[in-house]
Amino acid sequence: MNRIDVGGAARDMVLNMQVEVLEARLTQCWTGWRELDYSPPHNKLYFILDGEGWVRIEGREMFPEPGQLVLMPAHKQQSFSAISDRPYYKYWCHFTAITGQTDVFQWLDMPYCFEGLDRAVMEELFRELVDAHRDPSIAARLKEKAMLLQILSLMMEAQPLRIRQSQSHEMERLTLIQQYVDDHLDREMTLEELAEVLHLHPNYFSKYFKRHFGMPPLKYVSRKRMDHAKQLLKTTSRSVKEVAAAIGFDDANYFSKTFRREVGFSPSEYRLNV
Repeated sequence: MNRIDVGGAARDMVLNMQVEVLEARLTQCWTGWRELDYSPPHNKLYFILDGEGWVRIEGREMFPEPGQLVLMPAHKQQSFSAISDRPYYKYWCHFTAITGQTDVFQWLDMPYCFEGLDRAVMEELFRELVDAHRDPSIAARLKEKAMLLQILSLMMEAQPLRIRQSQSHEMERLTLIQQYVDDHLDREMTLEELAEVLHLHPNYFSKYFKRHFGMPPLKYVSRKRMDHAKQLLKTTSRSVKEVAAAIGFDDANYFSKTFRREVGFSPSEYRLNV
């Protein structure tokens, strides 16, 4: 399968994704462990500790070994089975990873089987994930998300992110609007202006954008302007007035108030604390 390099739009989708752990356990599979040709509505991770087994995802057959991590994306036809009297002993997790209404792994063309990951690190992350999932407290809900995000970050570090060939045309459209926003951060942008980039009606464009980026277009623009301001404050000696002008604010005081509301610090405080 040909792969398309990930652009800024895809990076924004990954950064804005919301994860939810549906189930996480450590399980000794039985010799009858088997299910064929089904498409789950959620993503799955298997981290193999011991034993033997067989997995097929979108027609690709694999025999994952201890120390390997298996990604089984949502909505993809898959099968699994024990193949001997030594079935898998494994950590497993069912989860969603959504930006807007889009499952991130429907866009990303990632390996189904990861090897070479630090086994001790992965075991510890999965152990903490399972422990947090068993705990009913609110703090544990936050911890399980953090553990899952750490696991996903190690997966994404191990393999350069690529876009599925089937999604390349749609990603080109999303990258076009993302690039337009990045190129015009020095001024206000309107919904009508952004919609015109893709030749869409503003009402339809707003729904289309939110479905993929997880937020309304103008909120996205505001967040990108603040991100650019933070970058300038961290990496340059420009005055607050100059930073404000660089992201389209004529009034430095208004910029400072907006920045504090969005970031939690004034521009000067942010510069001192980063």
